[in-house]
Amino acid sequence: MTIKLKGDKAFEAAPSLKNKALRINLNEHIYGTFAEIGAGQETVRNFFRAGGGSGTIAKAMSAYDKDFSDAIYGIEDDKRYVTEARLKKMLDHEMNLLEERISRDKHPNKLFFSYANTVATIDFAKKYKGHGWIGLRFQVNATDEFSDIILHVRFKENDARLQQNTLGALGTNLIYGAFYKHNNPKKLLTYLYDHLDKDQIEIDTINFSGPLFRNVDNRLMSLQLVKHGMTDAVMFSPEGHNLLAGKILYKKNILALRGSFRPVTKVNMDMFKKSYDMFISDNKVDENKTEVIFEITLSNLKEGLNEINERDFLDRAELLCSLGHTVMISNFKEYYKVAQYFNKFTKKRLGLAMGALNLIELFDEKYYRDLPGGILEAFGKLATSDIRVFVYPFTSEDGDLMTIDNIKVHPRMKDLYKFFKYNGKMLDIKDADLSILNIYSRKVLKMIENNEDGWENMLPEGIPEIIKKQSLFGYESEEEIDFESEDEEYSDAF
Repeated sequence: MTIKLKGDKAFEAAPSLKNKALRINLNEHIYGTFAEIGAGQETVRNFFRAGGGSGTIAKAMSAYDKDFSDAIYGIEDDKRYVTEARLKKMLDHEMNLLEERISRDKHPNKLFFSYANTVATIDFAKKYKGHGWIGLRFQVNATDEFSDIILHVRFKENDARLQQNTLGALGTNLIYGAFYKHNNPKKLLTYLYDHLDKDQIEIDTINFSGPLFRNVDNRLMSLQLVKHGMTDAVMFSPEGHNLLAGKILYKKNILALRGSFRPVTKVNMDMFKKSYDMFISDNKVDENKTEVIFEITLSNLKEGLNEINERDFLDRAELLCSLGHTVMISNFKEYYKVAQYFNKFTKKRLGLAMGALNLIELFDEKYYRDLPGGILEAFGKLATSDIRVFVYPFTSEDGDLMTIDNIKVHPRMKDLYKFFKYNGKMLDIKDADLSILNIYSRKVLKMIENNEDGWENMLPEGIPEIIKKQSLFGYESEEEIDFESEDEEYSDAF
């Protein structure tokens, strides 16, 4: 009998790695292969040590030698080994062998799985901490098609042995979660960190596919990664696919636009087009090696205390994607952190486009109180980046056009402001469309919610139609409003 004391709080205890592996091993139907390259065979080791693995582990292998690996899985077009394409080839190959060698007629109830990883742990110089791709192909009914979970990780520990152990724990959590938590992918994500800490490993990309996850929106899964502190930022394509930031941004010029985009307006698009033209006109910027990123910070997704309105997030994402843009979700409140994040992948020129009002906030000391060096530390980090800030004007309440020349900052910040201005770090967007400066996202949103006329003219072409068709941001069609009115009248009659 379990003893409960006054004051005890309910909590969920995660099963040990041994118990997770043992539960899998004791299931007479679960049966699969392990192919681990680059960090030992720490995942399958947990299953061997748990006991009872003979009925679960069909094969465990590690093709460390590149020539041997190529002979098994083929040669990649880019000659690289730690890639998503390589991982998928490993899953394809191992699952095909499993189905060829194990007769379904003889074993009609077998639940096949194939676990694979291809990783690079920390180098001897400890300059690069390493990263890797991890994947699982599995089924929970013998007659089902296979489903996949594929993720990318970055190691944070400074010892290869520790990284190997961490990878083994993550792999075990993944296999266990796939079989026993697949009905709740959000929970499955959090369980990946059982017996691990966020300072050991970072999960920066995850994709669910297959029949088990046909209703899973991978953009929402990206949001969960940031929400739970598993990574600082995630990206996804206009098609809704999660992207690996390092692959997209590596050695690229980057122009980033931060905003709420609730909804995206003509001002947002004019800011993008004009800043982009200025950015690529720079001699140091190669247009063919330039990425444009629309960034939404996590703070812009929150309602109330710490709750995130996921529906609202998807509404914004849908519109930005429809315009053909790559979207990034981050937990960066400060702009210097955005620059630092991009500098992990490139040393080429960065561009940040923002409104003049945002520029005022950039020079507000209250946003940097958590830094030992305060605002000077933050701007020191910005100054070391090859960065240009493109400032979009706005009209004051008095009707004056506000630019970098007449923006007022706190007297203590004037010298710092002048330093960035006269060193060419800040540039006015001079050919901005002055006729649309009275358009504000908040105003448009209220008009949509209140079913007012005229908001359509404030948005880019094609966006109003999407909002209406999908009933985004609380939009209600005239038919819906008429139906509600009739329903009220009907109720009143009784």
